[in-house]
Amino acid sequence: MTFMFTVSPDFTPDHLSGWYIFNTWLQKQTGEGIHLEMYNDFQNQRQAIEDDKVDLIYANPFDAAMLVREKGFQPLVKAEGVADEAIIAVNADNAVEDVAHLSPGVKVAYTEDPDVQMMGMIMLEPGDLDGNNIKPQLCDSYVLVAKHLLRGDADVGIFLAEAYDDLSSVIKKQLRVLVRSQISVIHHALMIGPKLQHRRADIEAALLAMGQDEKTRGVLNSLGFSAWNKVDDEEMEFMIDLMDTLVI
Repeated sequence: MTFMFTVSPDFTPDHLSGWYIFNTWLQKQTGEGIHLEMYNDFQNQRQAIEDDKVDLIYANPFDAAMLVREKGFQPLVKAEGVADEAIIAVNADNAVEDVAHLSPGVKVAYTEDPDVQMMGMIMLEPGDLDGNNIKPQLCDSYVLVAKHLLRGDADVGIFLAEAYDDLSSVIKKQLRVLVRSQISVIHHALMIGPKLQHRRADIEAALLAMGQDEKTRGVLNSLGFSAWNKVDDEEMEFMIDLMDTLVI
């Protein structure tokens, strides 16, 4: 039997090859046939989840509630020292110094990344901005969000902080950060579906041991991580409840 593994489409493109390396390692560790399927957008990935095609997923926090409550997924691990934070940025030539100084009708560029979009819109509230009085500019990637700002096609950009930090120094010199979130408890998690849950304990043990060996540390480094930390069911429920609160 072949199981399906996928990764939230908001991963940093620089680490695409790393996920294939990780999947190969995972197959060797488990002895299971695991196919890595990458989706270009959230819509297609969510359809695959709805169709019960996904058995293992590195999921964004926004989708965690649906995976746990509707599809019976359980958490395994999260990347050590990595949290989902959002950044509001503008072109460096923009005179605006504070989100509160933004005006209705502002053009806001963002991706389909749901938790980052949500955090970004919360961070825009001091300017009395919401989904009804901004001009949205939907982009396929954070690089394109940056390009919208550089070209003047957007006034404001919402970024995943990790993605912003990974932009080239040439691009970042032309941008300016207005605000960076500091929530610290929202994070992606590797989650396991019902058809693989009989292997939960041994897969979790193998993942937690990765940081202790030089060879497997290389696999982690290809993902941009240093180690995995365990995520128990109570921690996942807390994050889901927090996300529900933020959405409201």
